[in-house]
Amino acid sequence: MKSITIEELERLDINKITVIDIRKPEDHARGTYKNAVNTSPDTLSALPKDKPVYVLCYTGENSVSVTEQLENMGYDAYNVEGGWRAYLRLCLENMIKNDEVKNKTAEIERSIIKKFRKNIWCRFTKAIQVYDLIAPNDKIAVCISGGKDSMLLAKLMQEIQRHGKFPFEIVFLCMDPGYNKDNWQIIQNNAKILGIPLTVFKSEIFDTVAVIDKNPCYLCARMRRGYLYSQAKALGCNKIALRHHFDDMIETVLMGMLYSGKVETMLPRLKSQNFENMELIRPLYMVKEDAIKAWRDYNKLHFIQCACRFTENCATCGGGRGSKRDDMKELIKKFRQESPLIEENIFQSVHNINLNTVIGWHKGNEKHSFLDDFQK
Repeated sequence: MKSITIEELERLDINKITVIDIRKPEDHARGTYKNAVNTSPDTLSALPKDKPVYVLCYTGENSVSVTEQLENMGYDAYNVEGGWRAYLRLCLENMIKNDEVKNKTAEIERSIIKKFRKNIWCRFTKAIQVYDLIAPNDKIAVCISGGKDSMLLAKLMQEIQRHGKFPFEIVFLCMDPGYNKDNWQIIQNNAKILGIPLTVFKSEIFDTVAVIDKNPCYLCARMRRGYLYSQAKALGCNKIALRHHFDDMIETVLMGMLYSGKVETMLPRLKSQNFENMELIRPLYMVKEDAIKAWRDYNKLHFIQCACRFTENCATCGGGRGSKRDDMKELIKKFRQESPLIEENIFQSVHNINLNTVIGWHKGNEKHSFLDDFQK
């Protein structure tokens, strides 16, 4: 099988080649390589044979089999190494080289306060007020993973620090647990475009969990959280801010009920059990994911989708079936089509629990039943 780098592809005459993008139609619509045609393995025979064909997916992995299929059909086919991700990395590098960053940063900041004031800024500031997430003289480590949610969180925290009523400090903490080279470069380039000064540290988490067969994602998440707490504490921080949003919270509620037989939430703030005087806060708690996507698309921003090198071919990136959380996303999507009130009601329901109608509950190891009072 023949392959080509994105840099080599850039040197070719686009009019003398055919580039196909085999990602999902919605991903292609948000951005693709120049005039790349969105197609699927079922429609390959419709491609003209008078030009060489270059196959693009998200990472350059799923496109391998399609390239081989085209070769077997008699096409002069090439796999694009690194896929869309490599092209995105190159585009961001060119934007920075061409000194387009300052104006872009200002546009992004304006959009938060004006265009998305109601759906993002006001819901963000309301969560901070309602749950008392930030106090005077806090030093908060805003944890950057490189996705749309953590990048928006960083910008919002910057804005409230500039325009808030009291002083507090921010550290934009970004860990490299062993990212793919393109992913790591995209994270750093996006931070420059957004005007986010990263404090970077490395770990070897991906190498550690690579040999784990059972629940590697769970172990990875636990280890990442521990590293972030440790680094934040070493920097003198008393809080870490994570990127979880409204949808994450209601998905957690549904997952607990449907898969674990319990009612529990993702709290907007909690104290660390292992790091004394450290708290975790979730300032995006009231911000819906659709609003975050709208902000991203309005500003023509492109962030990494799935940074884990072991799951780059998951459903999010165009591969196989997703997780239970993906199932919850689909369920909530159906709820939205039926009524926009359902997701809000799920959110409000865990703020408005009537203990008189609850059959059983526990706090720590102490269990209770409605019969405790009934029998008195």
